[in-house]
Amino acid sequence: MRRELCDALVARADRPDLVFLTGDLGFGALEPLRDALGERFINAGIAEQNMISVAAAMASEGLEAWTYTIAPFCYARAFEQIRNDVCLHGLPVRMLANGGGYGYGVMGATHHALEDYGVLSTLPGLRIFVPAFDSDVAAVVAAAGDNPGPSYLRLGRGELPEGRTAPPYAPWRRLSAGGGPVVVAVGPMAGVAWSALDGEDAAELWAVGELPLSLSPPPDAFVAALRASGRLCVVEEHVAQGGLGQSLAAWCLERAVPITAFRHLSAQGYPSGTYGSQGFHRRESGLDAEAIRAALAA
Repeated sequence: MRRELCDALVARADRPDLVFLTGDLGFGALEPLRDALGERFINAGIAEQNMISVAAAMASEGLEAWTYTIAPFCYARAFEQIRNDVCLHGLPVRMLANGGGYGYGVMGATHHALEDYGVLSTLPGLRIFVPAFDSDVAAVVAAAGDNPGPSYLRLGRGELPEGRTAPPYAPWRRLSAGGGPVVVAVGPMAGVAWSALDGEDAAELWAVGELPLSLSPPPDAFVAALRASGRLCVVEEHVAQGGLGQSLAAWCLERAVPITAFRHLSAQGYPSGTYGSQGFHRRESGLDAEAIRAALAA
């Protein structure tokens, strides 16, 4: 999604108040944005805490501030600055986090983002975007750019199944209709789940691209489908704690939406104690297409 991100930000570059800070990242991908912004493109170095604080200061002066780094270097390394400098003041800092979930593969746990939106969902007013497909990025950048409060954008790799066309971006999108289990997938896992359901007419699939539920509640059509089915499966490349599965289950309980069967497919960490590709870690966690099909058949 980096190319689409660069294109979307270049399209906004004529805004004189837009500033972009990178944590020494983006080489070979963001040069067009650097050229478009000139001195408004700032390499903040490997100093992510300071980068967030500087962006907060810029936002407090009315600038449209964007930051960019690897996901864990944003939400984990700079959590105190996000909490104290950005969210407690409600400042519109847009934090771009590359490599959601196991995206950085063999680089290991230090580079993986398995608890990011769960952690950040605890902060006041923070809107979280998790685009599913490459074609979502422009709409997500526009939404974050117009958001009057803080935003976190979890970027991954769009995995649109061959032969499919993604519907226009929406925080909640129905990708396939059916009267069987309702499957909810967060971000790029929607593409994996869509592949898993290929030819399975009974399942209904929804892609979720914005969190938390307090800011992006399920639409009426989703609730109606879930009431009719009673069976819910949530798929997310994130640990169970603080993930969409737990929050959606609580949301349903609070509103008396009956669920007769619930499956939560989530990141399991490192069961074998080894590192590999994103696909390897997904298979170990039961987040690949085959495992999703098996979960729904159980």
